[in-house]
Amino acid sequence: MHFTTKLLLALSLLASAFAEIPDWCKAEPRPAYAKLERIRISDSWFEVYRVRPGVFALYEPHQAEEVISYLITGSDRAVLFDTGMGISNIKAVAKELTKLPIIVLNSHTHNDHVGDNWRFTTLYGMPTEFTRTSAKGSEEDAQAELAPDQVCGALPVGFDPKTYRTKPFRISKWLHDGEVIDLGGRSLKVIAAPGHTPDAIALLDDQNGLLFTGDTFYAGPIYLYRPETDLDAYVTSLRKMAAMAPRLKLLLPAHNEPVADPAVLARVVEAIQQVRQGKVKSVPKDGKRQYLFDGFSFLMAD
Repeated sequence: MHFTTKLLLALSLLASAFAEIPDWCKAEPRPAYAKLERIRISDSWFEVYRVRPGVFALYEPHQAEEVISYLITGSDRAVLFDTGMGISNIKAVAKELTKLPIIVLNSHTHNDHVGDNWRFTTLYGMPTEFTRTSAKGSEEDAQAELAPDQVCGALPVGFDPKTYRTKPFRISKWLHDGEVIDLGGRSLKVIAAPGHTPDAIALLDDQNGLLFTGDTFYAGPIYLYRPETDLDAYVTSLRKMAAMAPRLKLLLPAHNEPVADPAVLARVVEAIQQVRQGKVKSVPKDGKRQYLFDGFSFLMAD
């Protein structure tokens, strides 16, 4: 075969392979991660970063949700804030990072945040009907996460896509707004933040100026289109979180990037108000309406 023909064929194959890579995947790695210390672990499905002393971001970069769970340690125990997709074993990853007993809390109970809840015996949750329903497990939402444009790279060895579902889990203790969880040398305050879902919460580490925001805020399209979303409650929760900003040093969201400036919360409040007042034009996206702002957007029902 002539050299030119070989070259063209090779370029064609390369272009074809690259075309199959989802657009969201081409943008990785996100710049924010370059500033953080990466912790090497044995499971290649996850990437782990030390965000602050005793705070680890457990990132799943190979699935479009780009979920981030957080392991937060004290001297006596640790909290795992969300358990991710359940595509690989987040419990094993957490055990590589700490020998402390682990309490699981969920920022909310959408399938991409409770995937490995079933592996744990100590789970705290909000006493809502949405939580109780989510705890029964589901298949439809989980299977949608494995569509060809939702996965970047290889799935873990031994993972069976055909049987993937969110497995049932049991809440061992019901939480309430304002409750404080003492980890030993670090306390986390539960902040009820309904809106995205009825059971959404944030976690406040007041001593260290950290707010774990769940899906109430993250850099990217914030999903506000599902039937369980309450926009009035969402705005109220945003305002409550924005009021905390002056005493915060860092936001730790649950998708895409693990660090954000607390000052952004005031902009998010203003943005959602502009949307609801009809002052912002939307663009169509996947059968929904997207409202674009600098650094984030809202994805809402058409």
